[in-house]
Amino acid sequence: MPYSDANLPNSYSENISQISQLIKTYDGTWDGIDPESVARMRAQNRFKSGLDIARYTAKIMREDMAAYDANPADYTQSLGCWHGFIGQQKMISIKKHFGSTKRRYLYLSGWMVAALRSDFGPLPDQSMHEKTSVPALIEELYTFLRQADARELGLMFRDIDAARAAGDSAREAELLAAVDNYETHVVPVIADIDAGFGNAEATYLLAKKMIEAGACALQIENQVSDEKQCGHQDGKVTVPHEDFLAKVRACRYAFLELGVEDGIVVTRTDSLGAGLTKQIAISHKPGDLGDQYNSYLDCDEVGPDAVQDGDVIINRGGKLLRPKRLASNLYQFKPGTGADRCVMDCIASLQNGADLLWIETEKPHVEQIASMVDRIREVIPNAKLVYNNSPSFNWTLSFRQQVFDAWTEEGKDLSAYDRENLMSVDYDGTDLATEADNRIRSFQADGSKRAGIFHHLITLPTYHTAALSTDNLAKEYFGDEAMLGYVKNVQREEIRQGIACVKHQNMAGSDIGDDHKEYFAGDAALKAAGEDNTMHQFG
Repeated sequence: MPYSDANLPNSYSENISQISQLIKTYDGTWDGIDPESVARMRAQNRFKSGLDIARYTAKIMREDMAAYDANPADYTQSLGCWHGFIGQQKMISIKKHFGSTKRRYLYLSGWMVAALRSDFGPLPDQSMHEKTSVPALIEELYTFLRQADARELGLMFRDIDAARAAGDSAREAELLAAVDNYETHVVPVIADIDAGFGNAEATYLLAKKMIEAGACALQIENQVSDEKQCGHQDGKVTVPHEDFLAKVRACRYAFLELGVEDGIVVTRTDSLGAGLTKQIAISHKPGDLGDQYNSYLDCDEVGPDAVQDGDVIINRGGKLLRPKRLASNLYQFKPGTGADRCVMDCIASLQNGADLLWIETEKPHVEQIASMVDRIREVIPNAKLVYNNSPSFNWTLSFRQQVFDAWTEEGKDLSAYDRENLMSVDYDGTDLATEADNRIRSFQADGSKRAGIFHHLITLPTYHTAALSTDNLAKEYFGDEAMLGYVKNVQREEIRQGIACVKHQNMAGSDIGDDHKEYFAGDAALKAAGEDNTMHQFG
């Protein structure tokens, strides 16, 4: 989708004309400025601020949500990226292979910020990292995506110059049209604000910084800020709805204050795996949100004579109930109530300003997710999920066991399989393993059709790909293959697969810098891309 600044002409040629007229008004003192060079620099820097990006991408995301409502096959996807370069290369790859960035986003994972971007060094996903590192990474991601635009457009401008030099007016016209309809690498980012890093005011202040950096969608979870755990760790502690909804409103206020009226709030519930609460909710009347939250507490009924000093007592329907309080001063919920609490959380969030839901589960199972979404949609028919296709799941084992269980119900002979050992390589070529892989392949499409999943993301994929590729390179380079380990498995594959950063000087902005030198100094420019630049070896 092309983007144009409302204050600038829409087309490349109109920009040149407008700049030419501007230069003339300065009575010759600006004659050293080339209008077309300015037009090129403007095209390469279409987004002047993070708020421009947030407004632009929020509109895209809203349109995608409407498209999904009309057809659940039009779901969206993203990968978590822990560095601007990783996000940039992802979007360059998507444009190369699919021709468009449509319905492909970025995800900013709090887990990866904690593990990879904190000044404290590697940390667990427990909100101990500096909260300023989150908006800093959003800004970094968009800096790299904007540079990807500048690089690709710069190559197009060089092609325009070459077409002119060859007198090929048809090719020149084709390239000029491509510039006017250029699709940016800038896409929506769903950014993890954890549990808000404090109270509602702290949430609001951080939300503003994240939006100013370019985030159009903020994902916030219903855990206690100072007890926050990764969604796939034990010991999660939730908060009453009114506490959480105050933070949801804080995010919405931040969007509205900054003029991002289409901003998206994604509310995540960890209730499926969270058996604890730090607080008993305030209830004003039977059946309100506070009363519903408290109804799931694990309590003992006591008589007036059994109440002891320091006990917390709830009066429900004339019965005195003593919630079970742990040594940590936390209260526990009744076992087996997680799904019911998830449904309640989701309905409350959507009825109080949330746009999308996130239900954190312990396994990737379409019917488990759908069983909750069906109940939510009885109240809010267009409820939609963001779902974490998490690397914390053992996908191979989970789906092989799902197939095993399904085939058991069908009465198939499974005597050749050990359900608890299905991860074994011995099963890789079996019919069961093939069926499991087919279900993994279709999981996103199946989940979007059956379970209301609008957006599929993988939180930490590039953390794992970086580790795997580095391990493979280290094994080869420091082993018998030595330099061939790099050449054969990295550089040769980059060349043959057309990976853009094989020309790493170009990717880092060397050609953009040369263009600017020529704009600024003309024939006197000392450029880096001369005949002795080894980048030319890569054609």
